[in-house]
Amino acid sequence: MSQVTVKQAPTAPAPQQAPQGAAAAVPAAVAKQFVKRGKVHDFFYRLFTERKAGAIAFIVFILLLLVAIFAEFIAPFGPNEINPIDRLQPPSAQYWFGTDHLGRDLFSRIVHGAQTSILIAFGATTISIIVSAVIGILSGYIGGRTDMVTQRFVDGWMSMPGIILLIAVISVFESSPMVLILVLGILMGIGGSRIVRSAVLSAKENVYVRAAQSIGASTLRILWFHILPNIMAPLIILYTTRLGEVILIETTLSFLGLGVPPPAPAWGAMLSGDGRTYMFQGVWLAIFPGVAITLAVFSINIFGDALRDLLDPRMRGGGGRFMSAVRRPKKANQ
Repeated sequence: MSQVTVKQAPTAPAPQQAPQGAAAAVPAAVAKQFVKRGKVHDFFYRLFTERKAGAIAFIVFILLLLVAIFAEFIAPFGPNEINPIDRLQPPSAQYWFGTDHLGRDLFSRIVHGAQTSILIAFGATTISIIVSAVIGILSGYIGGRTDMVTQRFVDGWMSMPGIILLIAVISVFESSPMVLILVLGILMGIGGSRIVRSAVLSAKENVYVRAAQSIGASTLRILWFHILPNIMAPLIILYTTRLGEVILIETTLSFLGLGVPPPAPAWGAMLSGDGRTYMFQGVWLAIFPGVAITLAVFSINIFGDALRDLLDPRMRGGGGRFMSAVRRPKKANQ
């Protein structure tokens, strides 16, 4: 009896599956970086990796802030300490920025002038942001006739020349740092309410705001817990850009003689008084205050631009924390 052998067809090799570890490598790396870093850490990471110019400007601004805070310890002389023997001395090892026509150390006056300018800038900007937030939030959220009347008032206010209005208001009151802070804060805050109103009009159309309204949440609760947190990015950007603007306005008023009264050190007053009068005898009297003003305003503006790019998702490069985390592993793989 013959045996029949049946040949089996050769089986095709099973397709090799990609290792699961390799497939999940990039998502795992993204998730690991996304979980470990907090919001503040992630912001500064993106600032120093994606916006290097903004990071340098941020460091310069922090240095200026530290100089203003510790002016009493940094300045080798008092701001009004007079030494007639050393009048109009050029920069040297003893007087780093030279001296003025009364023998006062220019470096010490610029350091104390930073204290004055930073104090006025932060005070006036804080008040202006509060005024802008109150007017913009109420006008944008309530709407209707309230919004129409408020915005017509803001339009009329913005149609008047700002510097002329400032000169007229400050001329009525006695010039002092507190008066400058209040006047600049209120006058600039009214015009800035338009930006806050636009952000509120966009935020109040979100679903969670409608849901809060439908369950009977109070207006104050909706504004505090739903509207205000969603307009913080525009407020922060507006705050940083206003700092440089306030410093320029305060310098302009000091240059015109309407700023901080002498002999208090002020950068604009140094340019208007000693710098302009003794420019040919001592060119450093105009150069160093001008450099200080330029450095402060330029660093604040560059840092404000970086904040706008990082915090506003509509701007290019502001894709948020997740998009920035996705781009970093791809760059590492390359």
